[in-house]
Amino acid sequence: MRAPRSRLLVLSFLAPLALAAVACAPVEEDSSDDAASGSSGGPSGDASQCDLDQLPLVTDGTLTVGTDSPAYEPWFVGDDPTNQKGFESAVAYAVADRLGFDEDDVTWVTVPFNSSYRPGAKDFDFDINQISITPARADVVDFSDGYYSAAQAVVALDGSAGAEATTFDDLKDLRLGAQTGTTSLTAIRDVVQPDTEPLVFEDTNVAKQALENDQVDAILADLPTAFYISAAEIPGSSVVGQFQVEGGETEEFGLLLEKGSGLTPCVDRALASLREDGTLDDLEQRWLSDVVDVPELR
Repeated sequence: MRAPRSRLLVLSFLAPLALAAVACAPVEEDSSDDAASGSSGGPSGDASQCDLDQLPLVTDGTLTVGTDSPAYEPWFVGDDPTNQKGFESAVAYAVADRLGFDEDDVTWVTVPFNSSYRPGAKDFDFDINQISITPARADVVDFSDGYYSAAQAVVALDGSAGAEATTFDDLKDLRLGAQTGTTSLTAIRDVVQPDTEPLVFEDTNVAKQALENDQVDAILADLPTAFYISAAEIPGSSVVGQFQVEGGETEEFGLLLEKGSGLTPCVDRALASLREDGTLDDLEQRWLSDVVDVPELR
């Protein structure tokens, strides 16, 4: 992301998952040097503002959560965000519980990747969709504190030039590709800096097909997605290596809210509670790979 050893490791967490498409974290391409981790400036307030009857909601009494359709594994299972299976479905319901909602009080709406972080009013209370916290986005939407730290990873067919890469220099003269509007595409351009412009695909399914058709030597995705692609979707492929964007700084996924939302500090409190009692770690262990021995690309 080597193949047989890492394949066996990752299959341990993939066993309960059905074969499905996966997606990577969308982002505008942005070269800002400003840090963009954690909450992006939502209003502060005392705990009473987070009482259930005080929460500012799109629909009274209902927590409206957005994600894209289809909803990909391992973040969601069976293309059904409502079943609480998959890491992000489970996180959404855990946050809802800490906010005081029953399961039946949570409703889901479809929000395409690239529209979620556009400026303006939202028809959801928060969106959960592997959305990386970035300076450009934080200017126009709120982000919760991060709920998952993501590395970028490289997937290539076994025996190909891409599979032999161990450094960024090895990747520079290869044909690389990623989904449009993602941190993976930004990472190719800003970190790898290949000799030729990367191929840009409408979604990860198209990127995977391009890899199988020898249109690219390797594709990039976030690490859990890369594991799933390699182990469950493209036989004879491997996760070649991983790396962090922006000089090793941790890339984080955050819940996305309307700019200035009064719900932002309450969501942060819910996430802090889930982090402190170990729930977030438990959900990550259950739904995402805990394999950490993927080689670092430098």
